[in-house]
Amino acid sequence: MTEKIFPKDFLWGAATASYQIEGAWNEDGRGESIWDRYAHTPGKIKNGDTGDVACDHYHRWQEDLDLMKSLHLTAYRFSIAWPRLFPEGRGSLNAKGLDFYSRLVDGLLKRGIAPHPTLYHWDLPQALQDAGGWLNRRTGDWFAEYAHQVAKALGDRIPALMTLNEPNIVAVCGFELGVQAPGVKDKATSLQVLHHLLLAHGKAVQAIRAEKPGLRVGIAPSVSMEYPETQDARDLARTQQAWEEANGWHLEPCLLGRYPASLWAQWESEGLAPLVAPGDLALIRQPLDFLAVNHYFSTVWGHDARGEAVKNRDLSETTGLHWPIHPEGLRDVLLELDKRYGKRPYIISENGAAYFNEKPGADGKVHDGERVDYLRRYLAAAGEALERGVDLRGYFVWTLMDNFEWSHGYEPQFGITHVDFKTLKRTVKDSGLFYAQTAKAGRLIF
Repeated sequence: MTEKIFPKDFLWGAATASYQIEGAWNEDGRGESIWDRYAHTPGKIKNGDTGDVACDHYHRWQEDLDLMKSLHLTAYRFSIAWPRLFPEGRGSLNAKGLDFYSRLVDGLLKRGIAPHPTLYHWDLPQALQDAGGWLNRRTGDWFAEYAHQVAKALGDRIPALMTLNEPNIVAVCGFELGVQAPGVKDKATSLQVLHHLLLAHGKAVQAIRAEKPGLRVGIAPSVSMEYPETQDARDLARTQQAWEEANGWHLEPCLLGRYPASLWAQWESEGLAPLVAPGDLALIRQPLDFLAVNHYFSTVWGHDARGEAVKNRDLSETTGLHWPIHPEGLRDVLLELDKRYGKRPYIISENGAAYFNEKPGADGKVHDGERVDYLRRYLAAAGEALERGVDLRGYFVWTLMDNFEWSHGYEPQFGITHVDFKTLKRTVKDSGLFYAQTAKAGRLIF
């Protein structure tokens, strides 16, 4: 038996996103988002699913907050729906939309749970998309005004605020691969969108600090761990390239005020480099109070007998979505971030696993042993990072409850709570009970 003891003030949280759980997509003045438009387009989402109702959190939020309290959560990461506050993305503030999040924050505080909102988890107002979306530099200015209004309204009651969720995934999946909203397939567009997202982040940080100087601000990128299979020079070089392609291209502008030199040279040679105005990189590189890290992937890079790069020969264990399971990656990615970009406070803002066909059995319980094992091992890796000097302040499991999983629809289940999407009944899974026990004790036995 091995034990990991976490700091007394360690945040034990769960994370969600507005479009994935709220529903009420056209109620109380909420405007249309790009995900409403995308999900309502035939053929885009598996089984024709949409987020119109999702988990109906908009109406069931008090029940869900009671659920969080029963799980002994001390923090909750949720996203604010930009079109619920600004139906057109700019202009008049929708009082009913703001009131929902104000009541949510007060309800969390009443239950002793620290609210950790994210301003943008992918649901851009469709009206702004019609005006050019993230290809329009002015979208960053409208985002900054939205950030200012949130800080003004909620900043005295929340300990921290995150600007963007996974800007790298927005750029790649939404604008290069075209598998997420708004469904564009163009590499050059993807790179320009990434630059404008990061500009919006920088402007938002300035706006938040101008309104609430004491409010802690961060950003939540997806960060993978990249390993060489051997210490051969080819493996090491391919791993460095992979780090820059997966992580450096969005982290270095924020943390170092530059794009990776080798990548920039490649983009220029291929005619893909984004337009960067004087002062942009200084604006993007705002001091951060913490870095939030969404971590799901590790990749091992090697070469075959022909000299071709190959990956993951040693990572055969996977989740239901065939994502590699490699708990050490969570520990190592934090150590790697410290090594490359300097030590700083972190939170794990998302980490979790999807499986399929989970439902209550004859005993009324959901026995998701694979996820229990996953969480136990990843939390142990978080404990190892702490022991090795990483300033890790908290862990937010993805996700509180089964929900709309973007283009996959409702089939993959990431939740530590089961949702019956016919009745919307919530049932805590074994993984939720395990997580609650760990959070209550502040220690992990494995």
